[in-house]
Amino acid sequence: MAEETMQFKTELEQLLHLITHSLYSHREVFLRELISNAADAIDKVRFEGLNNEEILEGHSDWKITLKADEEAKTLTISDNGIGMSREQVIENLGTIAHSGTKQFLARAKEADLENNPELIGQFGVGFYASFMVADDVTVVSKAHGEAAVKWESKGVGEFTLSEADKEERGTEITLHLKDDALEYLNEWTIKSTVKKFSDFLEHPVVLLTTKKDEETEVEEEVEEQVNSQKAIWLRPKSEITDEEYGEFYKHISHDTNSPAETIHYNAEGAIEFKALLFIPEHKPFDMMMNNDPKSHLNLYVQRVFIGNDFENLLPSYLRFVKGVVDSSDLPLNVSREILQENPMLDKIRKNLTSRVLKTLANMKKTDYKEFEIFHENFSTLLKEGLQTDWENKEKIADLLLFESTNKEAGEKTCFADYVENMADDQEEILYLAGENRTSIENSPYLEKFKADGKEVLLMIDPIDDFVIPQLMEYKGKKLKAVNKGDIDGDDLKEEEKAFEGYIGYAKDLLSGIKEVKLTSRLKNSAAVLVGDEYSMSPHIEEMMRRMGQEVPPRESVLELNPEHAVVKKVQALYDANAEDPKVEILTKLLHDQAVIASGAKLDDPAGFAARLNEVLAG
Repeated sequence: MAEETMQFKTELEQLLHLITHSLYSHREVFLRELISNAADAIDKVRFEGLNNEEILEGHSDWKITLKADEEAKTLTISDNGIGMSREQVIENLGTIAHSGTKQFLARAKEADLENNPELIGQFGVGFYASFMVADDVTVVSKAHGEAAVKWESKGVGEFTLSEADKEERGTEITLHLKDDALEYLNEWTIKSTVKKFSDFLEHPVVLLTTKKDEETEVEEEVEEQVNSQKAIWLRPKSEITDEEYGEFYKHISHDTNSPAETIHYNAEGAIEFKALLFIPEHKPFDMMMNNDPKSHLNLYVQRVFIGNDFENLLPSYLRFVKGVVDSSDLPLNVSREILQENPMLDKIRKNLTSRVLKTLANMKKTDYKEFEIFHENFSTLLKEGLQTDWENKEKIADLLLFESTNKEAGEKTCFADYVENMADDQEEILYLAGENRTSIENSPYLEKFKADGKEVLLMIDPIDDFVIPQLMEYKGKKLKAVNKGDIDGDDLKEEEKAFEGYIGYAKDLLSGIKEVKLTSRLKNSAAVLVGDEYSMSPHIEEMMRRMGQEVPPRESVLELNPEHAVVKKVQALYDANAEDPKVEILTKLLHDQAVIASGAKLDDPAGFAARLNEVLAG
């Protein structure tokens, strides 16, 4: 194969520019990324070899080898993993498969990478981290049954491909280090970096060093294993420090912070497995830009890495959890697709889900401030479980925090405290959803409940209006949206007789209104729109419009406050002369203000302005 020059894809070229021009510290992560890639390559060939022993080519002495050459100023990382064909080299090293790359690039520009270089570590740029320390990178790789291929690039727009001399399967990466990165040729620096990031890898990481024989004074190359090779999740908890847990978490999550909680346990009984899970304190950078709805735990079977894309290991609403599950019961000699359907995964899932929810409940009980930080970052994901995990619906509800009419802005309460503080005769948990506290804390829908001294939960997370109705009840108390359905205490028979003619008139006049009625829910306001118990709220309708979705027509009930001066006036005008133009103008204005108070938009704002001006002009 003659040497061929190819161009990087645009997104990759932009990313490489960021890496080579914006990052001058935290560069040690490059070694973590390359060693992790080498370990992945070994895991892949081990797994493939379970069903196709030929691919192993008779050698399975798994090893990741590091070699520093001070004279040539090169650092080489090699493995005997699965290797790559020419097509795979082009795909893996010439493009970026990560779906979040464009989002990352956009955010990176906003975040000022020069002053926040740790963002590269959070993103986990893998192989391309090489260009943080090298101005020239050479890759030689060979896959089973394929010819070896050589890839080379300076990371500035193009790369070359050519034939290579390599007999054994695997990949060898040679970094021609920049002058300001020569510290990574130092034996102590290499060892300490590997110990920091990769000590737990189950495959040996060895450093080739040159030693002089004391007797013959002949220099010879020797291998020195750098990592302990003991998978951290297999070690007793008593032997593991918080720092070791933290480094392992950072490795698998690409987070720069330590986790909020660590869950490390052995499950025994009907199914046995070991789990090491981490609950982040803050939302990792890649989660903010990645819309992948699946959880990604690393699944091992008898210490053989199987993959991190098994949807059945954790429900999607717990996808913020990072970690490892190692089972001795699952079969090894089947495809990943067949393993995905194994009923044992469902048992593992239930066990893990229960343990995570229990840990979060304990955090809420013992370290409320820490839990509040967690809730701020991940409650939106948790709430998805109200729609999908009926078995654990109440456990999820126990973890949710909300603002309320009985709390100052920013302070929160929970369902359990709300129920405990309810009056004995109160049967429902009252709530109102909206865009923000400012827009709903003085809503007409709250007037009666404030007057009666009843607490109303203010739900201002955009997802609340979608998922809270799915909960339906908590501890035997039904959830009631105060802007939907009827309320208790509307005994207005005498007033209804007096308003009977005007109510019929208003219903015929107003479009989109299926009923006009008097109400006792209002104390200060004149009118309000109320939907059916299970109707879509104006808040959701407005969100759908913003997303460009079609909103089906909705008919609401217009409720009027018979004690309000404006309502009394228009009723009196109607009784005196139903043809008076002011009756129509005031009736439409009552409807307009009810629409605005509900959080919806007016269909005819110009008409509203004209009517208002006419009334103001007298």
